Amino acid sequence: MELTLLGTGAPTGLPRPDCPCAACAAALGPDARAATALLLDGALLLDLTPGAAFAAARAGRSLTGVRQVLLSHPHNGPAVEVPAGLPQPGRVPDRRELTLLTGHRVRAVALDAPGTGYAVTGPEGQRLLYLPPGGAPAGLAEPAESYDMVLADVVGRPDALAKLRAVGSIGPTTDVLAVHLDHDVPPGPELGRRLAAAGARAVPDGVTLVVGAYEDVPDVPRRTLVLGGARSGKSVEAERRLEAFPDVLYVATGGSRNGDTEWSSRVAAHRERRPGSWQTVETCDLVPLLKEEGPPLLVDCLSLWLTDAMDSVGAWDDAVWAERGEKALRERVRELTEAMRVTRRTVVAVSNEVGSGIVPSTASGRRYRDELGRLNAGFAAECEHVLLVVAGQAVVLRG
Repeated sequence: MELTLLGTGAPTGLPRPDCPCAACAAALGPDARAATALLLDGALLLDLTPGAAFAAARAGRSLTGVRQVLLSHPHNGPAVEVPAGLPQPGRVPDRRELTLLTGHRVRAVALDAPGTGYAVTGPEGQRLLYLPPGGAPAGLAEPAESYDMVLADVVGRPDALAKLRAVGSIGPTTDVLAVHLDHDVPPGPELGRRLAAAGARAVPDGVTLVVGAYEDVPDVPRRTLVLGGARSGKSVEAERRLEAFPDVLYVATGGSRNGDTEWSSRVAAHRERRPGSWQTVETCDLVPLLKEEGPPLLVDCLSLWLTDAMDSVGAWDDAVWAERGEKALRERVRELTEAMRVTRRTVVAVSNEVGSGIVPSTASGRRYRDELGRLNAGFAAECEHVLLVVAGQAVVLRG
């Protein structure tokens, strides 16, 4: 089954008309995208968008062989004129199946938002799933056969991928393509980096792909360290890297701090933005979790883990530190980094980067700063990917 992407952008395209934002200003050349539309084997057109005939011509394709036009957007999608010779666009009712004379079978997938998704099976058995902008499947049955290719609003609805992965609809070899791309994420390397974290990729408009052919599916980073200063956006960045996966275990190392209302507000804000399928555990005992098999871990954060570790070894007392505390802390850090080295789980860890600021005025403050720097360096050495978040922008240090 041959697929040509006539467009890969949001319904209004990218850049948006008359939008002055930085992302739209940078969406030039291959980063400019028309509204998403798919042409399958020259016979099936999913979503009729403005300029579809011209887009097909630019891609070296013709719409003269199209036998069926199906709409996925809610409210019948963007208002467009039907080019001469094309059949009138329609929509398959949820969970109903349409069989074309060309041998394609199209099943309408129920969504949790307005619109229609389409599961297409080609004449030779290849399977493709196409979801409209802002939509995720509803009522998925488990287990499910995996698709060869999934096209979805990865940036806007990463949880759609999590739902599909949970039931096996997305497998290790599924080619996940991001479509309906809007100005939410800057184009270029930043877009590619975010999509790779979700096991997805983007392609320019006009690309033709063979569904079911082997593609170099992006490897999801297995061990990632996200560094940053206060309110830099490091926790959001860490959460973003796992939001396309189900059953994540969120490891909170800060505890509840009973009586601290400001801390409780921070914890509540973190909880509210996490996917509902994630589980939370409050602990600083990270080594057993890293040694166990299980779902991905998100550890937030190592700096609070270090505070707990320094408390436990008496690191704040100069005499205890000199006698036994320093040696005990080094052993705790060694155990943690060795567990990170051998873990088989996907791990994203967050830590503060404090070594670039003002030198602390107290000996204990300087001790904490120095030990956190050593911990971050040792932990980063065991990670395939290391990011530094500054003003909400992630800078890749490794990977």
